[in-house]
Amino acid sequence: MLIQNFMVRAAGASLAAFIITSFQPLPAQTASDSERLEKLERAVEQLQKRNAELEKEVSSLKKQTALTVAPPAEGPTKKQVAYDGKTYVEKNVVAPPEKPPVYVLPRGPEIKLTLGGFIQVNLEDGDVSAFEGRFGLTALKDRFRLRRARINLTGEFAEQFDFKMEGDFENSDGINSNRTAFSATDIFLNWHRYPEAQIKIGQWKAPFGLEQTTPDTQLFTIERSLPTGAITPERQIGVQLWGKPFTNIWPEQKDLLTYYAGIFNGNGRNTTINDNNNFMAVGRLELMPFKGKLFGQDSSLKLGGDVLNSRDDKGTNISQTLNLLVNADGSLSPFVLPGADERTAWSMDAWLTVGPFDLIGEYLAEDVDGRTVAGHPPGFKDFDPSGWYVQGSYFILPKKLQGVVKWEALEPDQFDDDNIHSITAGLNYYIHGDSIKLMANYVHTWSNFRAAHPQFGNDEFNEVILRLQLMF
Repeated sequence: MLIQNFMVRAAGASLAAFIITSFQPLPAQTASDSERLEKLERAVEQLQKRNAELEKEVSSLKKQTALTVAPPAEGPTKKQVAYDGKTYVEKNVVAPPEKPPVYVLPRGPEIKLTLGGFIQVNLEDGDVSAFEGRFGLTALKDRFRLRRARINLTGEFAEQFDFKMEGDFENSDGINSNRTAFSATDIFLNWHRYPEAQIKIGQWKAPFGLEQTTPDTQLFTIERSLPTGAITPERQIGVQLWGKPFTNIWPEQKDLLTYYAGIFNGNGRNTTINDNNNFMAVGRLELMPFKGKLFGQDSSLKLGGDVLNSRDDKGTNISQTLNLLVNADGSLSPFVLPGADERTAWSMDAWLTVGPFDLIGEYLAEDVDGRTVAGHPPGFKDFDPSGWYVQGSYFILPKKLQGVVKWEALEPDQFDDDNIHSITAGLNYYIHGDSIKLMANYVHTWSNFRAAHPQFGNDEFNEVILRLQLMF
């Protein structure tokens, strides 16, 4: 538009000059025809010259316009670097519109709603899971293993209720022990109006065993010990009364005492029936007699004790997490009762923390006695399994690199010298606390039974386990 205006004005000026030059008043004495023709030719020549100059100016203006930077784009812009084959050119372009945020709103009257979960991936090489009694007849191959893949939803209501719903994509699908499927882990409601006496109902880990009730993401070794897996009851469906009696009367010592007392079906998680008309009773006491400074370091001492009693019918798995039944070659399998039983278990534990150092120990024992029901004998001899572990850990680099050593033993008490021992050495690297953690364990295991019966083969086993853990 600017060029067009300029051309119009220039042409108008030239034409005016031509008219004025050509038609100015004649003098008193009229010029000859030749003089008039000569003047007209000179005027035409000047007009042609002027037009040529204007064409040059217009051409120059067009080139300048082509090089002019484009006007700013409308709306938000961003810098973009383009390559034209010779040079890199930076220019402003319209930025794509931002996506509106996604909001997750509670459907009910919750005042708090949190979505979370975690993933644990293992590499297991060597005598895989030999420390769990999986050798010989029950040996496993080297593998990558998606150990846990859980998603959970927790919330809280103004009416003094809280809840949790959690599922695991890596639980057995109930059809093939080598396959996994999504199923529930924790689903419960908890009424916390009175911290001293809270009521919990649903499905979660029965309060038995320190290592068993420690969250999976907070363990110092990649896997729990064999005694814990063989004797503790794991997740159950039931109801529980629990609390901290000193919360209000002695707030500074609210963690001094914590109690748990519950009754459960006793036959595992995600079941719709009880194996009989009896319930499993479980109780636990935790005492924290010291919490303060020791040698200038944050320190604490926690003591615990558990008791359990259950009357189970034929077909109930009494080692719901790991293995307890001794096979002919000394390896272990889950213990599914061939007949009815009554079992009573108990345990004691202690956890000492002094700055970067932790020392944890636990002893577990169980009496499994057969019962005759409707004239049917139990089909097994009474036995009294027991086990223990001691674990020490130290932060080599504060809050970053931790060394761990654990010594454990299980006596299934079904054959002479059927003990299994293991020593674990490990390193944990906390990239971002427990949220992003790398773990490495070396586990050496030996079987007294196989040492006494060399015909079954090796009695010592070694395994390396690596894990990456991610919480969200």
